Amino acid sequence: MTVAAAAGVSPMTVSKVLRGTGRISLATRQRVMQVADDLGYVPNGLAGALSSQSSQIVGILIPSIGDMVYSGVLAGINAVLVPKGFSSFIGETFFDPENEARLVRTVLSLKPSGLILTGGLERTGATMHVLRQSGVRCVQLWDGDRPDLDATVGLSHRAAGRAAADIFLSRGLRDACYVGAQLDRDLCAARRLEGFRQRLEEAGGRCRVLADDALPRDVVTGEALTAALLAEGPPPEAIHYLNDAMAIGGLRALLAAGVEVPGRTSVIGFNGTSLRHAIQTRLTTLEVPLHEIGARAAQALLQPGEARTDLVDFQIVAGTTVRP
Repeated sequence: MTVAAAAGVSPMTVSKVLRGTGRISLATRQRVMQVADDLGYVPNGLAGALSSQSSQIVGILIPSIGDMVYSGVLAGINAVLVPKGFSSFIGETFFDPENEARLVRTVLSLKPSGLILTGGLERTGATMHVLRQSGVRCVQLWDGDRPDLDATVGLSHRAAGRAAADIFLSRGLRDACYVGAQLDRDLCAARRLEGFRQRLEEAGGRCRVLADDALPRDVVTGEALTAALLAEGPPPEAIHYLNDAMAIGGLRALLAAGVEVPGRTSVIGFNGTSLRHAIQTRLTTLEVPLHEIGARAAQALLQPGEARTDLVDFQIVAGTTVRP
């Protein structure tokens, strides 16, 4: 049913309301907007184009294009899409569900061939409603613990957290700390913490958490939080960082404080982005095949079918920051 029919007004009235023009009563405007929301209606941003069919645009919504993780994923996506004639519309959500909702409507107005959205945030009910009503194929990236949309390509972050804990436990290390940031928004990182802490506690260990949700997940934050941890007392036996960038900052702080790594404190990162930059100290980390995740997500987008979950394996890379 069209918005005009459901609201009991003419198509011209609907057009004026959605464009914010014309002398339309407040009651009518509110009724039309409510009906449009209920129907998941999104204005056509390609009005006047040569074709009313979907464009060759694929919308890709990621937390931040400045994050090395997502630059690797984007490279994988475009390696599949570009040779097939598709163009990417990239939006940054910054883990903000309301920002994601706005971007979803913007991309859908361009009549995309598909959408790739990063999981790990609390997607709003309104966004899910609009996505279902759109009829556009949607693939979720990254979050393999909570499959969603038409297909999901990612990893189990709980399993990654447990794997990091097992590395420490295999070396007899049970006094550990998790250092992170923005755990209130990045639900995948929160699940890694959950898996890490759960596995340690199962083995009789303990896990302290040091996180600041107001700080970025970068080298500077890793260094600052680790310095704060060391100011509280003796360093823990082991530290697991939210990502490799924070781990590099943490290593700086440990070195500055004279804490021997790995003799006194062992360190593990996550995602593997530090590996290409290692010179002498090689961070022990859980490497994620970022390019592969992006490529498989793009392939899932181009192969409509039943909803499915494609779990990608991570790899434990043994560096020099964990006790032998």
